[in-house]
Amino acid sequence: MSTSFTMIGGEGRNSYQEHSKYQGALVIAAKEKINEAISTNLDIDFTSKLVNIADFGCSSGPNTFTAVQTIIDAVENKYKKEGDLEEIEFQVFFNDSSNNDFNTLFKTLPPARRYFATGVPASFFGRVLPRNSLHVGVSSYSLHFVSKIPKEVKDRDSPVWNQDIHCSGSSKEVTKLFLDQYKIDVGSFLNARAQELVSGGLLLLLGSCRPNGVQMFETVEGMMIDFIGTSLNEIAKQGLIDQQKLDTFNLPIYAPQADELKQIIKDNGCFTIEVFEKISHAKGEYPLDPEFLTVSFKVTVGGSVSSLFGQDAMEKTYELVKEKTQEMLPQIAKAKPGMQYLIVLRRN
Repeated sequence: MSTSFTMIGGEGRNSYQEHSKYQGALVIAAKEKINEAISTNLDIDFTSKLVNIADFGCSSGPNTFTAVQTIIDAVENKYKKEGDLEEIEFQVFFNDSSNNDFNTLFKTLPPARRYFATGVPASFFGRVLPRNSLHVGVSSYSLHFVSKIPKEVKDRDSPVWNQDIHCSGSSKEVTKLFLDQYKIDVGSFLNARAQELVSGGLLLLLGSCRPNGVQMFETVEGMMIDFIGTSLNEIAKQGLIDQQKLDTFNLPIYAPQADELKQIIKDNGCFTIEVFEKISHAKGEYPLDPEFLTVSFKVTVGGSVSSLFGQDAMEKTYELVKEKTQEMLPQIAKAKPGMQYLIVLRRN
């Protein structure tokens, strides 16, 4: 992948840290379900008092801290209540792309935390943690990425060239290519986690997918990314960015339908699905606020746009996106809802 897809770092007004409350609300809403899942399904044989936890796709905070603390509280409650352990030490591995803003992450670590912490870029994770030594893993809003864009969709001369900047669902052929790549990548993700987790350990997945039968272009997310695409095309026509470069630009994301994701997990065979639930959280669907919507998709997608086309082009793009969002609010209001999920997998 030639572009960076990390969240905008730092602590400024346009940073992911300042505009990730929507994602954080899901962790909070799922807290009781996570407690119940750990209490019921975590079955690990302690050889020491050390519990290893990893967040895959931690970004720069603060949501990762909420997720980690929720897991720690649940583990302590389970094993102290059962009398198995009086004292437990926790070691947390914050894992993300090497381009992630780990500086901000560690600068904002909770001062009263009850765990040791280390940051591990994705490419180094397997070298840091021995096989079968992770007890609980969590991944929040990270399982919609693909590792590479199918080459056919980037080729203007290909019959399946994708004129959108993402897998919008408007072309069945493009969707199939993205889905095929997604199956490979999620399978690889699960295989890696299966090597790291102890038998009976848990992998918690939180995020957003599509209800069965809903296409990406019918959702708020799909509409907003389409606005980004049309805005990029407008500034390309103005000569501010290269049209040929834009023609090959695709965001490395695929939002699966719920049954697609469930089937991929079952086909992998390394985990038992203990929980696969829709979670409703306080933020609900995105509010019909052009400023909120524009900034939300700027802190997530803006880094990818900026890395390929430059900061100035990215800023101009999002000025247009805000205008389009305001204009299209009635259409956005009719968007089909997405599905926020909690999936709990137990290592076989």
